[in-house]
Amino acid sequence: MVRALIHIHGIVQGVGFRPFIHKQVRDSALTGTIKNTSSGVELELEGERETLERFVAELPDRAPVLAVIEHIEAEYFDELRHFTDFRILQSRTESVRNTLISPDIALCDDCRRELLSPSDRRYRYPFINCTNCGPRFTIIKDVPYDRPLTSMGKFPMCPDCDREYHDIEDRRYHAQPDCCPVCGPHVYYLDANGARQQGDAIALARAAIREGKIIAVKGLGGMHLACRCDDPSIVTRLRHNKQRDEKPFAIMCRDVEAARQLCFVSPAEEKILNGHRKPIVLLRKRREGLEHLSENGFVGVMLPYTPLHVLLFGDDFDALVMTSANLSDTPIMYQNDEATDKLRGIAEGYLLHNRDIQTRCDDSLCWVLDGKEYFARRSRGYVPFPVQMSEVQHKILACGAEQKASFCLSKPGYAFPSQHIGDLKNMETYEHYTTQIAHFERLFDIEPELLVCDRHPDYLSTAYAEERGLPLLRVQHHHAHIAACMADNGLNEKVIGLAWDGTGWGDDGSSWGGECLLADYRGFERVGSLRLIPLIGGDLAVHEIDRVAFALMHESDCDTSMIPNAAQYERQLSANLNCPRSSGMGRLFDGVAAMLGIKTKASYEGQGAVLLERAAQDTDRNYPLAFEGLRFDWRPMVRAMAADLARGVEIGEIAGAFHNTLCALALEQCRRARAHSGITTVCLSGGSFQNMRLMHALPPLLEREGFRVYHHRRVSTNDEGLSLGQLMIGEAYVSDEKQ
Repeated sequence: MVRALIHIHGIVQGVGFRPFIHKQVRDSALTGTIKNTSSGVELELEGERETLERFVAELPDRAPVLAVIEHIEAEYFDELRHFTDFRILQSRTESVRNTLISPDIALCDDCRRELLSPSDRRYRYPFINCTNCGPRFTIIKDVPYDRPLTSMGKFPMCPDCDREYHDIEDRRYHAQPDCCPVCGPHVYYLDANGARQQGDAIALARAAIREGKIIAVKGLGGMHLACRCDDPSIVTRLRHNKQRDEKPFAIMCRDVEAARQLCFVSPAEEKILNGHRKPIVLLRKRREGLEHLSENGFVGVMLPYTPLHVLLFGDDFDALVMTSANLSDTPIMYQNDEATDKLRGIAEGYLLHNRDIQTRCDDSLCWVLDGKEYFARRSRGYVPFPVQMSEVQHKILACGAEQKASFCLSKPGYAFPSQHIGDLKNMETYEHYTTQIAHFERLFDIEPELLVCDRHPDYLSTAYAEERGLPLLRVQHHHAHIAACMADNGLNEKVIGLAWDGTGWGDDGSSWGGECLLADYRGFERVGSLRLIPLIGGDLAVHEIDRVAFALMHESDCDTSMIPNAAQYERQLSANLNCPRSSGMGRLFDGVAAMLGIKTKASYEGQGAVLLERAAQDTDRNYPLAFEGLRFDWRPMVRAMAADLARGVEIGEIAGAFHNTLCALALEQCRRARAHSGITTVCLSGGSFQNMRLMHALPPLLEREGFRVYHHRRVSTNDEGLSLGQLMIGEAYVSDEKQ
């Protein structure tokens, strides 16, 4: 007989790990104790050494589905404590915290069956949960993950729930959010004026939606605005009320079959829709008539992920609009009083509850690429799960960029990307950003020794980094993009990086965004770019994208007479009055979209690009490639497109040929970079690679030419993901400084 002291690190709290261990110990005839600690889980067991070693070796393969075992440490001692049974002890707080916290988990099948079973004591109870599902990250205040340190601390368990909580045979054994109608949170319904209504709150909300009203619904990480999606007039009213005239709305479908009525759903997409994370998945439209939901070729679809959502659908709806409840460019609302105050005039009813949300967290948003999530927004269901990085040995805070802001913290072995924060345009978003940095630093016990930020001097994230007063490293925007893709794929070598996005502060003072780099974590060489595009009016050209179209055509000696305000734009360009230059790929997309008459004024970032992608038809045609040194000279391409327009070639044909030309450009730049360096590994990063036509065509094209191609898998390809790259550049910097 020996005694084993076993420390288990990973996501092992709030996922049914201790009751799982209890059952495993009982089946193995071992005795001892288990407890949560701030470092994970600690086991002390006694038994035959061979049995204990086998027990430890088999743990990772047997662990509960939501548990993630990252590391196990086991020590064996001859001195026994003579345990007579197995007990779960009170959690212990340590000076060093290494706990990993589970994301929020969608309603499991067992709880769903109980929710809809009239004989169950939790029948139609909208907060049903167990160790396999329910809130985690959004209710936690501090670690260890025990009920008093969550939003459930104010709801003492009734005798029945307490009995389940302490019953090793029960699925809710040590489930911290365990509750029922007797002891747990409750929902209530308010009318448009905020007056509380008597009756079944969910039935009242359902009836209001059925009547065509817009209802605020409190979810896991914030408020949604819900309404019928089968009536364009209702959705139009929501757009008007929310001042969101054209940007797509996400919808929630009853099930996959309901989603199939609107969109094509592949087996891989179905698996992710039905999984325990349940993000919004961007699905291709099956039919016309959905333009009131989304003007591009995709609709964002999610399935009900809380019991409240399941009950709200009832037998009434196959699909509902379910969009984040926020004002323009502000974070998702998550507090009841805030919702009833700020949504007045937008919402026509409120389905709320009294379980506090500690941390706001938007729905995750992704495409499915190569059978896996390809993120536009990594948030609910995935955060705060870390990216495991053996190269990381220091505590660093990477502050991200300005648009689609995020941050990333590290400690030895792990990088912790934050949830979606939003665009740092106002104080509400900035306060959310700074509050979440403090929350992550506390939860994961990280006091940064270095801060990393973007080189752009006017970003609020840069200002925050400067104000912290810690050692600071400024990193070029597109270098961070490529480093993020490297880290996302576990690469630690020099790569060819294609960083394509709208804008980023360049080392020469101009705006970059169509870059081919040779890069690793320690530096980069710029080996390709685009001919600079004049942005007439500066930032105005990001929204009034006909200004970019004029600049492209004017510089290419094309007839610009069809462009409104052409004379004004020509005077401004000739005088070089507020006409900064940009190599941004996003600006090239904008200009081509406006030139083809697809969109001339963008109401949201990237609108021209997504509509150009939708318009593109399959074609074998390419436009000419020309170069000025390292730069792609787009003028011959623009002239050829203008000639096609004059000949009456279909817009879809021209758009398709434009996409083909970009793929040919990428291939040629990679060939040149390989000839220069001998490197054959390519990383794709930046917001322009949210274009799925490019992502389906470009990697195979490069692979046929002998390149190994990597894209993002665990963090977003847009600016939200680049904080991970900043962090890894910072890690290399600290390591070099300490050598």
